[in-house]
Amino acid sequence: MTDRKLFVWDLHGTLECGNELAVIHLSNEVLAYRGFTERFRENQAISLYGLKWWQYFRSLLPEQESHIWHALQDECFRLSEQDLKIQAACMTPAPYSHEVLREIGERHDQILISNTRPANLRGFMDKLGLCAFFPDGRYFAVDGHTDMKATKEQVIDDYLASHPPYDEIVVIGDSSTDMRLGKHVGGVRVLYNHEYLPRKEAPADVYTSDLRTVLKFM
Repeated sequence: MTDRKLFVWDLHGTLECGNELAVIHLSNEVLAYRGFTERFRENQAISLYGLKWWQYFRSLLPEQESHIWHALQDECFRLSEQDLKIQAACMTPAPYSHEVLREIGERHDQILISNTRPANLRGFMDKLGLCAFFPDGRYFAVDGHTDMKATKEQVIDDYLASHPPYDEIVVIGDSSTDMRLGKHVGGVRVLYNHEYLPRKEAPADVYTSDLRTVLKFM
């Protein structure tokens, strides 16, 4: 009998490329609108990627108070929810993502849990061609940029409680948060990073810059 496995995917930095540049462009739009003269440079996209959005503004505007950084972050969220054009223009599917998702989906279950505002997630999935791999009930938004109570651990606990047990769970992501999720469910932890981004330091079972590596766990 074939093992029944669940593959748990992250979105930003894992199944997509380019969001790090979209964050820079959105931030500069908001800075201009709010009358600031400072701007982020495109070459800062990699060095700042992985921070919370308000931390971007702290790095650029250290003399400002905390409420200013958070207000700029909130404005960026509002802009991103109103118009996905900037993000859509920057984001592309990660190399081999469709091929890997298609092959896994033929034999096992897979879900997507993203630190993304709910209003944005479906639009990103449409842009990246991911909807066929993650139909309704198989993708979940966790707003990791705010103090909302929902976490990836809570999402996976709720999901597993309503499904028969899996023989193995494989968690694929690009952050320590994803690796903690893997540990939480006692699964295999695959820490992925794009070749052009520095690898984040986090305990993992596998480190890779090629999504095809995940296929060996099928």
